[in-house]
Amino acid sequence: MHFAASLPSAGPLVSALATISKFLGITSSIAVVGALLAAGFLLPESHGKLSKSGLAIRKVIMWASISWAIAAVGNIVFSLANILGEPLDVVLDYTTVKSFITQITLGQYLLFQLFVAVFVASIAPRIKKVGGANLLVIATFVGILAPVFQSHSASSGSHALAIGSLAIHVIALSLWVGGVFALALLEPEERASAASRFSQLALWAVIAVVASGMANAWARLNFASAWHSTYAIVMILKVVLTIGLIFIGYRHRKNLAAKAPTSINWAQFAQLILTELTIMIVALALGSWLSVNRSPVPIGGEKFDVAVTVAGLPMPGTPSLSRMLLLYNPDALFIGFLILAIALYARGVMILERRGDKWPLGRKIAFVCGIVAIDFATSGGLGVYAHFSFSYHMIAHMVLGMIAPIGLVLSAPITLALRTLPQGRTHEERGVRGTLVSALHSKIASIWVNPIVALVLFDGSLFVLYFTTLFGGMMQSHIGHFAMNVHFVLAGFLFFHVIIGVDPNPKRAPHLVRIVVLFAAMSIHAFFSVALMSSTTLLDGGYFAQLHTPWVSDLLADQRLGGSIGWAMGEIPILLALVATFILWVRDDSREAKRIDRNTERMAAMGQPDELADYNTYLARLAAQDEKES
Repeated sequence: MHFAASLPSAGPLVSALATISKFLGITSSIAVVGALLAAGFLLPESHGKLSKSGLAIRKVIMWASISWAIAAVGNIVFSLANILGEPLDVVLDYTTVKSFITQITLGQYLLFQLFVAVFVASIAPRIKKVGGANLLVIATFVGILAPVFQSHSASSGSHALAIGSLAIHVIALSLWVGGVFALALLEPEERASAASRFSQLALWAVIAVVASGMANAWARLNFASAWHSTYAIVMILKVVLTIGLIFIGYRHRKNLAAKAPTSINWAQFAQLILTELTIMIVALALGSWLSVNRSPVPIGGEKFDVAVTVAGLPMPGTPSLSRMLLLYNPDALFIGFLILAIALYARGVMILERRGDKWPLGRKIAFVCGIVAIDFATSGGLGVYAHFSFSYHMIAHMVLGMIAPIGLVLSAPITLALRTLPQGRTHEERGVRGTLVSALHSKIASIWVNPIVALVLFDGSLFVLYFTTLFGGMMQSHIGHFAMNVHFVLAGFLFFHVIIGVDPNPKRAPHLVRIVVLFAAMSIHAFFSVALMSSTTLLDGGYFAQLHTPWVSDLLADQRLGGSIGWAMGEIPILLALVATFILWVRDDSREAKRIDRNTERMAAMGQPDELADYNTYLARLAAQDEKES
């Protein structure tokens, strides 16, 4: 069996340097994640401030980030050399490099990764609080993931599955390997509480690594024809090493559960950690080789498909109810977040029930409805057709921004988290729950929950997205489409949380203000929909025209249909929220009246005067006195 050639190569030396640079970048970025985890999560903190050991780890973060930045420079140079198939002395030309990092998407992502590494290296020595470490972890993840969205596509056309599963794999692997690196950094007396906390995180990370790795291998490899290829053999070896790592992790967890921290032989435990770290480094080296080599596909097996090239999935047939319900193109990144949300919500409910508390059935149903709606609009039949027609895209938009958020808001996830998240390990430590409480009462949170800010993000962003070049650009890439859908969900969740949310809100707006905001939202949404319906130019920047969708004969008519659908589907949820706000207002007034009555009765029973009754008596006495004087 003959296979397609690997990526263009500038020679074995450049290919070897590319693998080494990739390995250095992966290990350095994972070391950054691990050091940040140690400083902000594994080590004890005091009222949100890093401990003395956490502050000392900042140097490790800085030097690991510098190493990551150096590797990022190497990745730019060696990737360009392999793409052009030219030696380094030809590639290292200012004009050539500038064109690569400013005009080519891969070069732009690699340059962005370099900027992130430099940013983390410059900020790390200045962080003093857990919040700063957590923000740097997020920034590091963004930098690590940037080039992932330009990796080799799936041989089977399951682009969303291949790219999404790879992104999850990278995040989970960074947490797992980084956590082991963090344990190796700590002093023996610090490992007792740190290892116990990390074991909980490692369990979730291992599950994600295995599941995403299997999904990615299935999407990229045709094992029937590529089973004996070097790529497949290296991947199988990586799987074997992963199984060995899982066994070592099981030994960690078993020893921690069976013994008290004071009775554990931390010298032997450190040796086990170093062994685990060594195996991880070998596995990362194999992963680095895989990342710079294309998965084997039989020659002649790849046929050019416009739909797969532009949208990332094959062209579906003419829309029908059965296809809408049965089609499924897994967007692994969205599915991963949904699975995580389901797992956390279910764990919270189980913790409550073990305490003897009951979580309302209505909230459970609302959560399930919200999750199902998101999955249907991203990976289900609606999500598939949303890639090929503006009108179906608008239906998916309304589901993600209007319908699913209502279910999530009514499921009260923040309340559930506050009731079930673990407390700090000491009286001074905030813990996960304390960090959430602090975030909810922060100045930034008070800005987000302002009704005007929520309205601008909810309705104002529609004009920025659809009436600029932003929409066409985001539809052209997987990361852009993903970010757009995430924005729909988050903006909708924030808006309905402010209006009808059952979760705690320290800056809850009065009912009258919420009603005014809802009327404003209805007006703005109607104006947006009318603008779409009366548009005379296409807004997608040529995206839908490239697809040549056979069942869409008039793109402008389809766009106008999307406007009418947006009007109809958008006004109904807002109207329902308006009715719900009126009901909540009446209920709050009724509860307040009952509270006043109970307080009056209680004061009367205690022989204390009723202030309102005394005031009325005083007014009557004044009136009687006026009559006598007249």
